[in-house]
Amino acid sequence: MPRFHNINGTKVQFTAEEETARDTEETNWSNAAPTRALNILREKRNKLLAETDFYGNSDKEKGTNLSSAFKTWRQDLRDITEGLTTVEEVEGVVFPTKP
Repeated sequence: MPRFHNINGTKVQFTAEEETARDTEETNWSNAAPTRALNILREKRNKLLAETDFYGNSDKEKGTNLSSAFKTWRQDLRDITEGLTTVEEVEGVVFPTKP
């Protein structure tokens, strides 16, 4: 299906070169979808980790340790992106429940 520009209210069909360039842009955008999805997942994960960093920092200063469940939860968050290669896999991620 041909594409068109709107130039001063007039439809002008893309040239062959413009069609090729646009096809390349759309392919690149589509191919980058998993990376974009992983970045969004990482942002959510990093926010959860940042919200609880003070637990680890304050416990270290007091000389105590985090509970095993809390350590496991934080490690599960850090590992949550491992092995994900498709948008569907990323969208299917369920965050672990905070202890």
